[in-house]
Amino acid sequence: MTRQEFLRRLRAGLVGLPTTTANEIAADYETHFDDGIAAGRSEAEVAAALGDPDRLARELRAAAVAQRWHQEKNPSAAVAAIFAVLGLGAISILFLLPILMSVVGVLFGLFMAAIGVFIAGGAIMVAGPFAGFPGGPAAAILAGLGLMAGSTTLAALTAVLTIWLINGVVWFARLHYRLLKPALNTPTQDAAQES
Repeated sequence: MTRQEFLRRLRAGLVGLPTTTANEIAADYETHFDDGIAAGRSEAEVAAALGDPDRLARELRAAAVAQRWHQEKNPSAAVAAIFAVLGLGAISILFLLPILMSVVGVLFGLFMAAIGVFIAGGAIMVAGPFAGFPGGPAAAILAGLGLMAGSTTLAALTAVLTIWLINGVVWFARLHYRLLKPALNTPTQDAAQES
């Protein structure tokens, strides 16, 4: 993506903000491009590092509205802040919650399957030699051990996928917390951070 295309999409997403605020934001991102090009990076590399301009504009609009609430503390600013943050979160929730719930269901199913196969492997290993397992007692013990090893592998892979999922959700929450943090700070916290 070129610098012009990035800035055009960013400015289009900032429609509705006061003109001075939108111009300041656009100027900041033009500075990012200038600094990146001065460091030897291409426009496409700088644009990729900055992220999706449409999402960035939504986050910046929500942050500006939350900052307005922080400064004005009036009902109009409160309503605007609530709708901006809910709009940003609603878009994310509408798309991500069904996917997240599906992935959680699949991971839970895989973990339960691993437990079931492990128990079945143990039962085959213990009862197989006495129940006339095809291939004899050694085959029953080896088949049981194989099922138990396979289920342990499945459980381990499921645990790794679960950790990745949790890390992704934490990253997503931090992204939105970073957006909301200025609006959540009290004036005394802001004064303490400045000194």
